Amino acid sequence: MIIAAIRKKLAHEARKWAGAAGVPVPENLPVNAPPAHVKADLSLPWPLAAAKAAKKNPVELAKSLAEHLARVPEVESAAPAPPGFVNIVLKQTALCANLKAITLAPKIYGEDEGGPKTKVLVEFVSANPTGPLHMASGRGATLGDSLVRIMKRLGRDAKAEYYVNDGGDRVILLGESIMARYRQSKGEDAKVPEKGYQGEYLVDLAALAPAEKEKWDAAQWGRYAMDTLLASHKDDMKVFDAHFDRWYLESELFASGAVPRTLEFLKGRGMVFEKDGAVWLGTQSAEGSTDDKDRVLVKSTGKPTYFLPDIAYHKDKYDRGFERVIDIFGADHHGYVPRMRAAIAALGKPAESYHAIVHQLIHLFRGSEAVKMSKRAGTFISLREILDEVGKDACRFFFALRTPDSHLNFDLELAKKQSSENPVFYVQYVHARICSIFRKAAETGLHPAGAQLPMPNAKWLTAPEEKALLNKLAWFPEVLLDSERLLSPHPLANYLMELAGLFHPFYEKCPVVSAEDPEQGRARLLLIAGVRDAIREGLELLGVSAPEQM
Repeated sequence: MIIAAIRKKLAHEARKWAGAAGVPVPENLPVNAPPAHVKADLSLPWPLAAAKAAKKNPVELAKSLAEHLARVPEVESAAPAPPGFVNIVLKQTALCANLKAITLAPKIYGEDEGGPKTKVLVEFVSANPTGPLHMASGRGATLGDSLVRIMKRLGRDAKAEYYVNDGGDRVILLGESIMARYRQSKGEDAKVPEKGYQGEYLVDLAALAPAEKEKWDAAQWGRYAMDTLLASHKDDMKVFDAHFDRWYLESELFASGAVPRTLEFLKGRGMVFEKDGAVWLGTQSAEGSTDDKDRVLVKSTGKPTYFLPDIAYHKDKYDRGFERVIDIFGADHHGYVPRMRAAIAALGKPAESYHAIVHQLIHLFRGSEAVKMSKRAGTFISLREILDEVGKDACRFFFALRTPDSHLNFDLELAKKQSSENPVFYVQYVHARICSIFRKAAETGLHPAGAQLPMPNAKWLTAPEEKALLNKLAWFPEVLLDSERLLSPHPLANYLMELAGLFHPFYEKCPVVSAEDPEQGRARLLLIAGVRDAIREGLELLGVSAPEQM
């Protein structure tokens, strides 16, 4: 993390200069990547931002700051640029030292050294065990699992959790639905309940039930179906390479007494009132609440709504010591977010400790032809079907490329293509190509297999294509921080696409095994080792494999 340390040093020096010059200093002083047209490695926009408060000319501020930063040992040059930027070129030796740091310890590259060890819980998928997982569950799993992996790499104490709604009327309704489907399969006149589950998968589940099913009531049928479907969810997530530290059952929550305890807790905080025979949570008036109305916790029948156990579950998260709680919801949960934020406020927790991500719908295509899905009609396409057709890698990479709040068009034909048109193939191919170059280097004697590469001699890596790769590799740690800040893996997925894109002109113009000088060849080997390691680590954080041959 040499470059990360340099960026921190530049920010520190800028603050020192500001203190001496009497210029106000922002809390977070940015040291950014410059725009593509600017020939520099780093850029500070601070002089422009500070000029108004300092009542000084931004270009003059930039000129003075540039003169100060030019004295930092790792800086080759620092130049002011209108309307008030400082553009910095780093010494080649610094970029090469960063490269060596990657290859020496790729498994920790990107760690946020000295950063907070925040205890974070990410809950995702949490699909009701009333049917197979579908495509949206895959998008949620990609978001959640990738975020947990990225946060762990940064040094956070991150955990993953799947909440299973396995209790209440849902079990009975599922049981009545599967009983009806079973009787229909025997030629009997039976109807699925109006609000029941219509899917054809229930016919298959009923056929697989043990012989004693003939004596089952709706509750027994429901429990059998729910247990079987939950087992399939776990198996799908295993195939999808999404890991959970805990599968938290709603039935556990009720059995522990957490639900009535939470109600008493809310009463003790003065957040609960009674009206029309029901018990309400005053979410509208809670400090920090964004909800537009109060919510029922216990119906006039004495039965709790779904909202009360959800609050109890989130209270349990905080009681377990988690400082940051992240929920990942599907597109049909938009209205639930302000309600949950209000609940967090009612529990007395800081608003900034809770984050909700709502990912948008996926539209499935085969080329230009839309593939229809309808869960209620029983014709939806399951996540397992997609995995069987295009594989886990394509699913996860495609899902990771877009921001959660954007709709996603998923082209099954594109996902299967073995060409550069396919984004995941495009990135994986670069990793495999570099592995093949190393095999060739071993065959020719340029670099024996398994031998450690020497420190790079900076004089050999001066071509524009080499410098571009060195610079891109230096931004890997910042991309991970961006992913955490935005609560989305899309910065990392797009970074890998850009890194792979920079490798191609290098490969065309900078021969490695056939370099004119063996020392130059070995320097280039170290460079592409850094690219290989960054791609492999990045793909792993996205839950995507990095094949050595394709």
